[in-house]
Amino acid sequence: MFSTGQWIFAALFFITFVIVITFSYRKDIAVHKLFYKGNYKVLIAFLLFIVMLFMIKFTMKR
Repeated sequence: MFSTGQWIFAALFFITFVIVITFSYRKDIAVHKLFYKGNYKVLIAFLLFIVMLFMIKFTMKR
């Protein structure tokens, strides 16, 4: 399906991408702490909303 060169390119691309993202995040961590305080509340609300949708779906199915 894929050639050996494509697998090597994919692996190198993935490793490079993860390294760049990690360095970028570490560089901006001070900014994240300053501007994104309390963002976990939004995540929790979003996850609760998704859970509610699944609960409604399964109760209406019966």
